Amino acid sequence: MTAKNAVEVFVRKGIDEKTAQKLVDAGYTFTKVARASDKVKREIEKMLGERRLKHVLEAVKTKDRMPRKKKEKPLKKVHLKKMPVPPKVSEPTPLEQKMFKILEKKGKRLPRAVVQDLASRLEGVEIPDKLIDRMLEMTWERFDTHKVDPNESVGIIAAQSIGEPGTQMTMRTFHYAGVAEMNVTLGLPRLIEIVDARRVPSTPIMEIHLDESVHDDLEKVRLIASNIERTNLIDIADVDTDINLMEVIVKFDRKKMERKSATAEEVLKALNKAKGMKGLAEMREGNIVIRCDEPSYKRLQRISEDTKFCPIKGVEGIQRAVIRRVGGHYVIYTEGSNLEKVLLIDHVDRKRTTTNSILEIYEALGVEAARRAIIIEASRTLEEQGLTVDIRHIMLVADLMTSDGDVKAIGRHGISGRKSSVLARAAFEITSTHLLRAGITGEVDTLEGVVENIIVGQPVTVGTGAVNLVWAPGAKEKGESR
Repeated sequence: MTAKNAVEVFVRKGIDEKTAQKLVDAGYTFTKVARASDKVKREIEKMLGERRLKHVLEAVKTKDRMPRKKKEKPLKKVHLKKMPVPPKVSEPTPLEQKMFKILEKKGKRLPRAVVQDLASRLEGVEIPDKLIDRMLEMTWERFDTHKVDPNESVGIIAAQSIGEPGTQMTMRTFHYAGVAEMNVTLGLPRLIEIVDARRVPSTPIMEIHLDESVHDDLEKVRLIASNIERTNLIDIADVDTDINLMEVIVKFDRKKMERKSATAEEVLKALNKAKGMKGLAEMREGNIVIRCDEPSYKRLQRISEDTKFCPIKGVEGIQRAVIRRVGGHYVIYTEGSNLEKVLLIDHVDRKRTTTNSILEIYEALGVEAARRAIIIEASRTLEEQGLTVDIRHIMLVADLMTSDGDVKAIGRHGISGRKSSVLARAAFEITSTHLLRAGITGEVDTLEGVVENIIVGQPVTVGTGAVNLVWAPGAKEKGESR
């Protein structure tokens, strides 16, 4: 570009010709000025002065360009492999089929689960059809007496049936039966955790069952337990800091390493992968040495602390694993829980392994498994206190908590806070807020539930209150007096 053209570029941008000529004579092009560093700006300021520099920089200022859009790669075609869907319900056995036929002849009906339970107890026993008929008759009579009456307020009965025994529950944390130094929350605090759908229980515990190939081999069970239990470097080695050489030295404890089934290669690999220490660790005379990459004592101290608590192996969230023999087989109990990761470990029985964290079960196995977990955990909590509550009340609570496809708490942030009735929500908690919001938005209460009808002082629509009697007088016949 000639000097004349260079001056014209500056002039077109609103810079006077004299200033433009000065810049070009000093060897500055438009691009150099537009992309000038602080040093270049100071040089131009000496030549032109502060006011003119400001004018020049404003004139050469270019609009920020939009970042160029990356060309999107076409999505790869996904090939879905058709897998056979496992049957949800097993085929009825010959005895079950016979029972269903007998009930059909009588015009009576029993749930499949009841028939299945009865048939499993009679399997392999020769019983005449007449006796089976009598058994089914007695079962049906008992089942019929246990049915809920139409318009019965099952919610209130369930609440009373769980709430009244709940007043007899203790409020302490106990040692887990048979497992040393492992605590588990029981009693009322545990029941509150379940109905509140807490994301993390106060004492998360897992019960890990193993498959038949290893559940009797103590050495293999110990190896699996050591791979599950979270191991930090400080658990298997001593960490020293050399201030003179600016190094952190890791000295292994061979007995602890053997107990945890850890190797020096595993430790070295883990340290070189750890954040802030990548590529700083090396083996030297049987120890691991981590050099400090900065001449700073603060950085050396930071490396030392990170080294001590660097995770070497194990599943995140599981602090301890204890082996216990149950029913002739070894079972691993853990302090801490991570169901999703544990189910991926080899030789773990995925059908029987469980956790007391209901939200983890929901995330790993789905809402049906979470519903089942709520029933089991609540029933077990009440039974441990010696309290008998009909399972149907607990099932109703579990159904209510999981009816929308996710696990909701029974409380202000869950079921009670999502009721359609304004008065029912206001009666539970934060009364003024609910009423004010309903007034602002013009919400209508149709008074269909129990709570709202009691508030306004009219009969509730349950039991006899759900029935309206209407009397229609007949037509008056001739000669009949009123």
